[in-house]
Amino acid sequence: MQDMKAWRPLSGIKVADFSVLLPGPLTTVLLADLGADVVKIEPPGGDAARELLPDLFRSVNRNKRSVVLDLKTESGREHAGRIAAWADVFIESSRPGVADRLGIGFEQLTAINPRLIYCSLSGYGQDGPWRDKPGHDLNYLAASGALAYPGTWGARPSRSSVPIADIVAGSLAASAILAAMRERDQTGQAARLDLSLFESALFCTALRHGLDEDADPTAHLFPGNDYFETGDGRMVSLGLLEDRFWEAFVSLVERQAPELADDKFATLVGRRQHGDELTRRLRALLKLRGSQEWRGLLEGSEVPFDICVTPAEAAQSPHIKARRRVASCDNEQFVPFPVTVNGQGQPQVHSAAPSLGDHTDNFLRGLNAVPDER
Repeated sequence: MQDMKAWRPLSGIKVADFSVLLPGPLTTVLLADLGADVVKIEPPGGDAARELLPDLFRSVNRNKRSVVLDLKTESGREHAGRIAAWADVFIESSRPGVADRLGIGFEQLTAINPRLIYCSLSGYGQDGPWRDKPGHDLNYLAASGALAYPGTWGARPSRSSVPIADIVAGSLAASAILAAMRERDQTGQAARLDLSLFESALFCTALRHGLDEDADPTAHLFPGNDYFETGDGRMVSLGLLEDRFWEAFVSLVERQAPELADDKFATLVGRRQHGDELTRRLRALLKLRGSQEWRGLLEGSEVPFDICVTPAEAAQSPHIKARRRVASCDNEQFVPFPVTVNGQGQPQVHSAAPSLGDHTDNFLRGLNAVPDER
């Protein structure tokens, strides 16, 4: 396979990232992976994620530069104004009203740069009765209905290890920024984007479950389309949703579990009707073999399955290696924006996450600014 070329469609786009933790930095790492010049503006103590979540910090701040500004000082606010004049996109994730108090609000910065795309990411949005509520991903999921229904047959609702509201909000923000830049190219005008993490979670739950008050809490669940513990304690996911997949699975296990060939399980309607019994039988069956034995039986068949692995194990899979989805940089591994263009281009990682303030002096000098004494 030939080496992939760097795909940088956003080359020349300048992004000032004043956000912290996950949603905002995720937004801008997507833009950075696509070639944008992203400068991460941090307070003197740095983004709290450097200490709280160092692995996450390194992942979502690759391909960026780090500049330290103290927005509580006059010189820091002056530098922020120069940065706004430089930028195409400005993103912040403070609680509503904080950016204005720090001198980096929408009206303040668009007076300097009338073409600025200004994106605010907050828990509940810039207005409304909940605008000042504190929150984290789990709170937004709870408030949006994402934790109302179970994810597996016969179980209670539970949370995911993946911060869904944070990730969806960051992804939607990147989409909104790209759309706003397209509009700005036509109108020449600034745009203020107000994205709420709570509303991003509601967007997802409404897509999946609808908004009817009498929604069936199990409508999205299908026995056999679930994960099961195997004989060696690992988990295997089965995607036995459509009848043809069910039939393929039954044909492979009929000797061990002839009861699964019963006509009452032959259709999706029947499997749902007898979901409790079917789930018990499948759980007992899957424990009869270890995960690798199940892999040996199911690999190459028409049965959708996968062993539940860690991210590190997933990155070592032959498929990910063949598709070149893991990038190495400065002795670290990353998964950049996962797209291949025309069979020969992919986003790439050109730098690991910067140390705090690595680029402050050079960047500010480039803006004809004199850095503060730190």
